[in-house]
Amino acid sequence: QVQLVESGGGLVQAGGSLRLSCAASRRTSSRNVMGWFRQAQGKEREFVAAIGWIGGSEYYADFVKGRFTIARDNAKNTLYLQMDSLKPEDTAVYYCAERGLSTVISTRSTDYAYWGQGTQVTVSS
Repeated sequence: QVQLVESGGGLVQAGGSLRLSCAASRRTSSRNVMGWFRQAQGKEREFVAAIGWIGGSEYYADFVKGRFTIARDNAKNTLYLQMDSLKPEDTAVYYCAERGLSTVISTRSTDYAYWGQGTQVTVSS
């Protein structure tokens, strides 16, 4: 079992930036995939970005390409999401997740075994 705790959410104006962090309670396997998802009010949870732990292979949803950057610090057991050029439609609760045993990046929330509690991001126009 691993516990994931997100932080860094808040209120920001359109065009601004935020950096989300996700701290893991234990050293995750160096092969694990981790990702960020978000869920806006009244909508389904959607994939944002994912990263392979070794090699740092990254994958992004089309709507965040060029604006968001996922990164990880293996030594600190921490995952990050740098969010730039934020838009009001980015408003959502953002969750980090760990895939568990698989090393394959996935965009499906059902493929992720462990989840944080979420952090609210609100972008005002």
